[in-house]
Amino acid sequence: MSNEPKKQKKEVTRRQFLAYTLGGTGGFLAASMIVPMVRFAVDPLLQDKGESEFVKVIALDKLSDEPVSVPFKMLQKDGWVEEEVDLTAWITKNASGQVQALSPICKHLGCTVNWNTEKKYPNQYFCPCHGAHYEKNGKNLAIATAPLDEYEVKIQDNYVYLGKLGPNTKVTT
Repeated sequence: MSNEPKKQKKEVTRRQFLAYTLGGTGGFLAASMIVPMVRFAVDPLLQDKGESEFVKVIALDKLSDEPVSVPFKMLQKDGWVEEEVDLTAWITKNASGQVQALSPICKHLGCTVNWNTEKKYPNQYFCPCHGAHYEKNGKNLAIATAPLDEYEVKIQDNYVYLGKLGPNTKVTT
C-alpha cells in the first residue's frame, strides 16, 4: 500500500453553479445582441466594390475643343442606399481626339463653375462665388487650392462613357 494522500474531488457549490450558469447565459444574450450590430456596421466595408460603372453620356461627334456641359444620371451607392443622382460634367475633345470630363464643382468652397462667363478670364472656368478660375484642363489658377476633379472616360461605339470621379492627375499645381 502506498502512503499517497487520496485526492479529494473538488465539488462545485450551488453558488458557483448559479454564477457560472448566469454568467454564461448573460454572455450568450449579450453576444446575440452585439454581433448583429457589429455586422450591420462592418458589412458595407466587406462588400465587393467591383468595377466602376460607366454611363453613356454623349456622342463623340458632338464634342469639340470648346467645353460642353453635359447632364447625366448615375447610380450611387452609399452604404445600403442605392439611388440615381443627377450629375453634370464639362467635356472637351482636344485636336488629337483625347476626351476629358471635368467636375463642375469648384475646389475652393463647392460652388458650380461655368465656362467662359467672365470677361476678365476668357476661355477659363470661373466660379462666381469667390472668383476662383481654372484653365481648360482643370488646372487651378487662383483662389482654389486644387485642380477640378476628373471623371474616368471610356470611348465605345462612338459614344463617351463616364465612370468614377477622382482627382485630376493630368495637371500639376
